Amino acid sequence: QVQLVESGGGLVQAGGSLRLSCAASTSIFSFNNMGWYRQAPGKQRELVATIIKSGSTNYAESVKARFTISKDNAKNTMYLQMNSLNAEDTAVYYCNAVRYIPRREYWGQGTQVTVSS
Repeated sequence: QVQLVESGGGLVQAGGSLRLSCAASTSIFSFNNMGWYRQAPGKQRELVATIIKSGSTNYAESVKARFTISKDNAKNTMYLQMNSLNAEDTAVYYCNAVRYIPRREYWGQGTQVTVSS
């Protein structure tokens, strides 16, 4: 059973930075797509950023130029560097991984990020 474990969340002041980590229990090279999603209170879960096997990345417009997604295949870990945080970034952040053949999708348990203004 694949497990994804997020860490690095916490309380930070507006304008500050945090780095989230997502550690996988298996080789992340086996995943076709990995990403970070977030869910704020009363809102639907939304995509934050994705990174595919080749390393190409994609970002939500709201986080472009502030957040950076990356992965270290040797450490089986994906990261999300978050800079210039604001109150709208407050949410539970979830790690996601997808294999295409056969189709499998995995989620972490989430880590809380709270930005105080």
